[in-house]
Amino acid sequence: MRVLACTILTIGPMLVAAPAHAQTYDPNFPVCLQTYAIGGGSIDCSFTSLAQCAGSASGRAAQCLNNPYFAHGDRKPPRQRGVY
Repeated sequence: MRVLACTILTIGPMLVAAPAHAQTYDPNFPVCLQTYAIGGGSIDCSFTSLAQCAGSASGRAAQCLNNPYFAHGDRKPPRQRGVY
């Protein structure tokens, strides 16, 4: 009987655990808007420039930040010109 009770007490919380949240940052956009609120904030990664994000953040408790997961796509790094 004790083994059954311990098994239920061990497995029970694992089954009730909350599901994990999806990734917050969208890798298709370079700029994110983070808003702050009393009940919790949010992150919206749907901006193509800091100026566009700043216009949306104006007058709100929010800030713009660079998306750490932005996928640069097929862009090649700029060629460096140096003295050879």
